[in-house]
Amino acid sequence: MPDIPLHFQTITELARQIQARTLSPVALTEHFLARIAALNGTLGAFRLVLAERALAEAEAAEAALRAGRSVGPLHGIPYALKDLFDVRGAPTTAGSNLLAGNIAGDDAPVVARLARAGMILLGKTVTVQFAFGGVGINHHHGTPHNPWHATPHVPGGSSSGSAVAVAAGLAPMALGTDTGGSVRIPAALCGITGLKTTVGQVSRAGVFPLSASLDSVGPLTRTAEDAALVYQAIRGRDARDPSTVLLEQDVLAGLRDGVRGLRLAFAESVFWDGVDPEVAAAVRACGPVFAVLGAHVTSIEFPEAAETERLNPRGIIGSAECYAVHRERIERHFADYDPIVGTRIMAAKQISAADYITTQWAVADLRTRAVAALRDVDALLVPTTMIPPVPVAEADASLEIYAQHNMRYLRNTSIGNGLGLCGLSVPCGFTAAGLPIGLMIYAKPFQEDVVLRVGHAYQTATDWHRRTPETGRG
Repeated sequence: MPDIPLHFQTITELARQIQARTLSPVALTEHFLARIAALNGTLGAFRLVLAERALAEAEAAEAALRAGRSVGPLHGIPYALKDLFDVRGAPTTAGSNLLAGNIAGDDAPVVARLARAGMILLGKTVTVQFAFGGVGINHHHGTPHNPWHATPHVPGGSSSGSAVAVAAGLAPMALGTDTGGSVRIPAALCGITGLKTTVGQVSRAGVFPLSASLDSVGPLTRTAEDAALVYQAIRGRDARDPSTVLLEQDVLAGLRDGVRGLRLAFAESVFWDGVDPEVAAAVRACGPVFAVLGAHVTSIEFPEAAETERLNPRGIIGSAECYAVHRERIERHFADYDPIVGTRIMAAKQISAADYITTQWAVADLRTRAVAALRDVDALLVPTTMIPPVPVAEADASLEIYAQHNMRYLRNTSIGNGLGLCGLSVPCGFTAAGLPIGLMIYAKPFQEDVVLRVGHAYQTATDWHRRTPETGRG
């Protein structure tokens, strides 16, 4: 791909060159490490760079290729990890100074799976403290700079550094986690692709928890095709995570089947309430694109979305489980928490066991009804976020203002977590100020093949995902 710099090429494009032996994994890794060294001081995407480990893995990948032992399409591809994932010998800080000495004894299973697939770990990226926030602000480790604007704008959270790393060409892929939107929000705000997987599809062992009921692991990439390659490598049963299920699935088999005959619907519900006009217009404009591709595009009422918010006020499930994780630590070290995060966690102390349990029961029933309501729909189309990125100074002006922006970023994504859906955010336009807009594609639980197929079809017909920020271009 001589017209596109290496750092803005997709995994698929890089893999083609590696397999053809026209691109060395060592040279590619050195290229990304140089990018990180040159730009991370400005962008603040990486918390920890593992250059020595990366070069050793790149040399091993190159040696395997010379010996004729390719392990697949991810062989020799560098990537980054949100700093919630355990990496042997490195700290898992979860975005907090409180865990600076939390050295992992082993790689998380998902990290081990990527190593077996031949991927090369560049380092660990900044996250919102304890992954508890959708705006992307971290007062301890710094807030990654959204590369689409010279003035600091929010990157989205909580996988903030992972999204900035991919958007700015510091890595072709980064893993994140999604509990209420933490993969899809930063993907939308940074103009890249983000996959929210169904709980049970990817192991969460060795990943610092936020909510046992809602946490999921997913990739941030340039394209749906790249996300499919990574997802296929990391999904599957893991004895260390009892939530994982034994389910045969090959999302690559039908990825290029297109959308002809699929039933896609705009969900005319709370998803559109209060949405920025430029965001709404860009997402609505996706309908004619899918129609030309042969999909049946309609609109449906989907009251289950609003009911999710009503049944789970204040995020009872996730908040209560988060407080349980932090109870002992926050009671002793509240002053050492980020004030935004600490205040939110402590508020969950007031949630009663009865409220938590009855909410779990109600949400389980609602999930059953939501799947039934979608029986005649293959995928929903909605805005990923209500608003585009705002300046960091605006979002961080006060706790009250932060809370308002946090709700605007989380509302549409958290509905999917509550209903147990899988989802994919893909770029679908830009505001007049040049800021990215995301389309969210929702499908029923365990139908990652559907959202990836729909996303791939959209990206074959549009070029929004090919646009790159001025930061580091060239």
